[in-house]
Amino acid sequence: MRLPRRGVRTIVAAALVLSAAIPTLAQESKSSQLAAEAAKLLDAAKLGAVAAKLGGDEYVGALYFAGSQLLVVKARYSVPERMDAQLAAKNYRDVYIDLNSASVPGTKTLIADFGANGLQSRRRDNQAADTVDVGNRSYAFDGDWGKAKLSEQEYTKIFQTSDAEYVKILEALVSQMRSAS
Repeated sequence: MRLPRRGVRTIVAAALVLSAAIPTLAQESKSSQLAAEAAKLLDAAKLGAVAAKLGGDEYVGALYFAGSQLLVVKARYSVPERMDAQLAAKNYRDVYIDLNSASVPGTKTLIADFGANGLQSRRRDNQAADTVDVGNRSYAFDGDWGKAKLSEQEYTKIFQTSDAEYVKILEALVSQMRSAS
């Protein structure tokens, strides 16, 4: 079967348009697997919160709402001894609250993972968009970079950076839960 020259051009043009859109459509979450593991460990231990030390005066804490949401905060804390004592006593909810409210200014990252399924670059079905607050900026990963006054490339880079940060946080939290069991 021979396609007319015009048909070949149309097919080539369509393939180019689709191949340009694939990176955006296929924005995979690297945090998905770890978020699922964290949720599974939290469910098994019947915990609603977990926290861990990243190093020095930097800590992470998470609140978990079974099957629906992980709220995660990472920040530096000016009195590491207090955080270390809270961790030793397994007062994870208190660690989360302290990091969220009394952390060293300008060091806090807050992540809302709706679905507890890792950061998603786009909102899924009727689920709320995952969000990340860094410093004084808030980003909603709903797929609408124009609404956020970002280019598609900026949006993608912010998502990838946030997802990589979330992976580090989840690794610390999962490690804490494994060592506690």
